[in-house]
Amino acid sequence: MRLASLAIALVLAVTAGAAGRAAAQPTSPEQPPPADTGVATAETQATGAAAPATGMETSGGYILGRDDVIAVGLLGRNDWGGRARVQVDGTIQLPLIGKIPAAEKTTSELAEVIRKSLQTGGYYADPIVNIEVVSFASRYVTVLGAFGRSGLIPMNRPYRLSELLAHVGGVREGAADYIIVRSLNGQEKHYSIREIATGDLSKDPFVQAGDKLYAPAADLFYVYGAVKAPGVFPITGGDLTLRMALVRAGGVTDQGSDKKAEVTRGGKTLTLDPTAKILPGDVIFIKEKLF
Repeated sequence: MRLASLAIALVLAVTAGAAGRAAAQPTSPEQPPPADTGVATAETQATGAAAPATGMETSGGYILGRDDVIAVGLLGRNDWGGRARVQVDGTIQLPLIGKIPAAEKTTSELAEVIRKSLQTGGYYADPIVNIEVVSFASRYVTVLGAFGRSGLIPMNRPYRLSELLAHVGGVREGAADYIIVRSLNGQEKHYSIREIATGDLSKDPFVQAGDKLYAPAADLFYVYGAVKAPGVFPITGGDLTLRMALVRAGGVTDQGSDKKAEVTRGGKTLTLDPTAKILPGDVIFIKEKLF
């Protein structure tokens, strides 16, 4: 009887110990909230969430430069801030904190510098700084030639060539079917307008601030004589043969013959095969039949 009582007491003691250990075991802690950096961009204020990372710069990634104008403010307050222009020395002047460097900083980086300056100066406990670029003056591309519009285009982010082409209204009639892009390092590349429009991103590169875009006029050839629509025509779409050139001129009349085609090139008169390539400046003359 005494043994049975001892066994029951032992079982009860083991059970109580297990329950005590289970109660003492810590539960999984909740995931801590993300640290508050004190900086809010326009995207986070508008949506309440951080902007997704992309391969292109957002407004928070714009690098400020000389003559850019920014609007600086504090979230939820209207007693501090205003507009400031980046000066020649790369600084801006702000209330309370005075002159601070701004050139070659992104707007997010500058917002953090301003936040810390306001904090350490004892002006605000935990300010949330918002910066908006009002005028993009330091970073632009130059657009020249036979575009719909030419001039300087501000670059608040990298744009693809197709985007800039649409922005300036494409190219004018009589323009070549390619665009020349010259970068700051002097490298020059030609891009086919037709390939840019296909949607293939490998044919539609990003244009960077400082690049120069030039749309040349198309190279020309001339057709006259016994053709239905004589005139001046641009060379577009790759290699152009004599036969294709005559089609552009409406074809040969009943009185003419493509076997009697003369091409003046560089001051010399040539007789070309219908499959021969036409070069810029060629003058094609179609003679009439003798009979």
